Amino acid sequence: MTTALVGLIVLACLGVAAKHIYKLFKGETSCCGTEAPRVPEKKLSGPIVGEKVVKISGMTCGNCKNRVEMLLDDIDGAAAQVNLHRNQATVKMTRDVSDDEIKTALAGSGYEVVSIAKG
Repeated sequence: MTTALVGLIVLACLGVAAKHIYKLFKGETSCCGTEAPRVPEKKLSGPIVGEKVVKISGMTCGNCKNRVEMLLDDIDGAAAQVNLHRNQATVKMTRDVSDDEIKTALAGSGYEVVSIAKG
């Protein structure tokens, strides 16, 4: 009886792991598990004219933090700093960056923009 119970628990764990691996290979999970390259903090040229706080779901580790920062730093005139514990990014801007530009930068990455507020 005990052996059967332990066997069922092991099978359940293997099922959960297999499901995660399947999603990982399909690209449906936000954390790739590989180390994102660490890039230097983006320096903005020009005066900061605004700041937005972007709440983001799907970040689980330091690699996610690096990846989100890189994606948001690709926006011209914007530099991001991610706080993983608060699940948010602070985006400083030298020009008016629209909410749609921020959402587009993260689209398809596995991370979801929950809200965007003025900083």
